[in-house]
Amino acid sequence: MEFLSNFLSFAAETGTVDPNASGAELAAGNWIAMLFPLLLLGLFYVILIVPQKRKEKKHREALASAIVGDQIVTIGGIAGKIVNIKDDEITFETSIERTKITVKKWAIKDIIKPIQS
Repeated sequence: MEFLSNFLSFAAETGTVDPNASGAELAAGNWIAMLFPLLLLGLFYVILIVPQKRKEKKHREALASAIVGDQIVTIGGIAGKIVNIKDDEITFETSIERTKITVKKWAIKDIIKPIQS
């Protein structure tokens, strides 16, 4: 209780709180003061997290729809054509020598579907 009275007297001296204000007016001021950080958190969520979740969902769907014959690019920049798909691994071949490389699905950066004519 002493802390509250000290805070109110300090706030009254600095001019941020009216010393004659009722408890309801003080509570309304606190509510508004809490609203700004909550709005900032909501804005950060919409700007940063929602687009990232959309991108991750699109990537998961692309991995799930990958079939043998699709072109892929790994996170290391290696490109090739899928020759085998297992549960969590993809085998693809690169270059003219048909070098086969097996990687985990999480290592696939991009999947390029062949153009159907």
